[in-house]
Amino acid sequence: MKRDLELIRKLVLAAEASPSGYVKDDLEIGGYSPEQIGYHSYLLVDAGLAKGVDTTIFGSSSPNWRLLHLTSVGHDFADSAREESTWRKATGLVKDRAGTVTLDVMKQLLVSLIKKALDLLIYDPHDPQPHV
Repeated sequence: MKRDLELIRKLVLAAEASPSGYVKDDLEIGGYSPEQIGYHSYLLVDAGLAKGVDTTIFGSSSPNWRLLHLTSVGHDFADSAREESTWRKATGLVKDRAGTVTLDVMKQLLVSLIKKALDLLIYDPHDPQPHV
């Protein structure tokens, strides 16, 4: 199964929407199978975006994890990926220039786009030109 960054975004935002911060029920995302959700929940835990439990049983067709709550890193990702226009811009850049990227690169791209939108310049003491 290929990693689906769109599903990862939807899972993070769904977990964040839990009023108590604790994901009490299995998450359901329209258009995605329980296997896809279970595997991508595993990927979220593996990437440090969430805490979860392994619910894989003998005979499962793929890893199956249930999310419990987001980590601080997961909340940072949610903050970066929440705005639909920023997300679409980031995914458009990826499709146009790279085809696919790692989750870490996507996080960096989202932060970069937000910094640019806020007109935040980053200064490197070794480089006199400001970078966004």
